[in-house]
Amino acid sequence: MVAVMEGIRIVEVAEHTFVPAASAILADWGADVVKIEHVERGDAMRGLASTGVINFGSGVHVILEHSNRGKRSIGLDLAREEGRQICYDLVARADVFITNKPPAVLQKLGIDPESIRKANAGVIYARGSAYGPKGPDAGKGGYDATGFWARGGSAMGAMYQGSKRVPPQPAPAYGDSIGAITIAGGIAAALLHRARTGEATIVDVSLLGTGVWAMAAAVGLSAQLNMAWRPPGSGDGSGAENAGESPEGAPVGGTGVPGTGGERGSSGSSGGTGGFRNPLTGNFRTRDDRWITFTMLQAAKYWPAVAEAIGQPELASDARFATHAALAENHEIAGSILRQAIAGRTLSEWKERLAEFPGQWAPVQDSLEVLSDPQVRANGYIGEAVTAGGVPFKLVTTPVQFDETPTPPKRAPEFNEHGDAILTEDLGLSWDRVIELKTKGVVA
Repeated sequence: MVAVMEGIRIVEVAEHTFVPAASAILADWGADVVKIEHVERGDAMRGLASTGVINFGSGVHVILEHSNRGKRSIGLDLAREEGRQICYDLVARADVFITNKPPAVLQKLGIDPESIRKANAGVIYARGSAYGPKGPDAGKGGYDATGFWARGGSAMGAMYQGSKRVPPQPAPAYGDSIGAITIAGGIAAALLHRARTGEATIVDVSLLGTGVWAMAAAVGLSAQLNMAWRPPGSGDGSGAENAGESPEGAPVGGTGVPGTGGERGSSGSSGGTGGFRNPLTGNFRTRDDRWITFTMLQAAKYWPAVAEAIGQPELASDARFATHAALAENHEIAGSILRQAIAGRTLSEWKERLAEFPGQWAPVQDSLEVLSDPQVRANGYIGEAVTAGGVPFKLVTTPVQFDETPTPPKRAPEFNEHGDAILTEDLGLSWDRVIELKTKGVVA
């Protein structure tokens, strides 16, 4: 194996899958990755095994292994000055610092870009987020089920017209893993840029931006045709409004893989009360036959806020739902209450009511709605281009941003538009030789 990243040192302060899997890829490629974990509990992903939220069979936490292969781990308390200093000392000898903590936590722990750059001005600072570094939702936590799958357009894009269920992601940590390879590629490009110019950049990748990129062809068509992309067939229309009829304990599309550190949540079962015995993971139908996705693995933590949001604050102190164990025991009752409450309002009403909601949720959007999403617009995930004939059109921008700047898309070339210039200017061929090749039909 060619260890293309051998000699590259990386310091990671991240949890779950989206960002840790990116540095795991770089570790596979030969990088030395030091993973800084919480001094007591470690990476929150470890808790999915110890708490029994997911059944891992033989006892091997394969999802943790997937996103942390090849690393070295150290437990540090970054809330204490001595712990931060150890982090800074590690950063001083590193090439890359990578994190998925939200902005407020970065500031609190002293690992924001400015603080890290004081320790090492030449370090590449890589951030993975749920919804990008700009816009009204920049500081919100999220998961691949919310940011990538639901809000990014894939769920609706995979949902047959007439279907009564929102399709779940096809695998645990699906959007996280796709986002991770995107981050790894962005870091590799930033390292190349630094080697050539000496300039260290900030690398940003979000679950939403990656999700929109995954739907880029459909989003581009939607912009052209003013029509949402949906599978042409109608499906059989079967299935419950909230899937979740899987056998007890079976994984049903979620693994607790957040898009940002400091927030916990499943990447979403496709139902409100499925195998996780958690009423706060799943898809819920609104009054206007639209859907919202909840992905809150810490159900007891967010239950009071959910009770308030649905207009039933008394449920927060209801003994049936007052603890994690009680909520799990009564998940079917809680799920039924949620389904009825959410079905009582439109998607637009829920967007307004949940605007300041602390838990992880997202609207299930189609490719046309993605175009007008304020977070998509704020982060420049849609760009403008013009054809050779002067016709304007929209394209999804690349999902990696350097120094918080989207890359404007350029148009595709016309057929053989640059053929003569490539032959004469790039290769130095004489015009007589070009004519000869054209006569033979070798070049256009």
